[in-house]
Amino acid sequence: MESHGHHGQTRGNLRVGIITASDTRTASNDKSGALIRQQLEAAGHTVDFHAIVPDDRERIAATLSASLTQLDAVIVTGGTGIAPRDSTIEAVEPLLEKKLEGFGELFRMLSYQEIGAAAMLSRAIAGIIGRKFVAAIPGSTAACRLAMEKLILPQIGHIVYLLSE
Repeated sequence: MESHGHHGQTRGNLRVGIITASDTRTASNDKSGALIRQQLEAAGHTVDFHAIVPDDRERIAATLSASLTQLDAVIVTGGTGIAPRDSTIEAVEPLLEKKLEGFGELFRMLSYQEIGAAAMLSRAIAGIIGRKFVAAIPGSTAACRLAMEKLILPQIGHIVYLLSE
């Protein structure tokens, strides 16, 4: 069910950044980053920043912080699981001024419908840093597609509108 009323207030043509957190992805094999870009551009938004950084807490946090100044939102993909090198959540969460708890809850609920109990291994989060929307989602293309289609694209324009008031 979609929200009604003030939901009609949105911003379009957003300037969005993508950060791929991975020790193995390159520009030629970053399918998830490419998918996110394609979906954002199809929705009328502009990808003004895209970086692939090692799965390193300090590098992810520094790249995110530096990129936010010129953008409306940033999507970080990868490094949200429980493997020893997964450090995206540890990089992003301390920077969040407001957490959108429902994002992770909904993402895991939707994931459960597709992959079953393995959905509980995702630590996907979203929130606000300096009046900018930030989401950290898993690195698999299926997870990116799910997050983009069901959560991020339906709400990003409204979220950015609310943050710009």
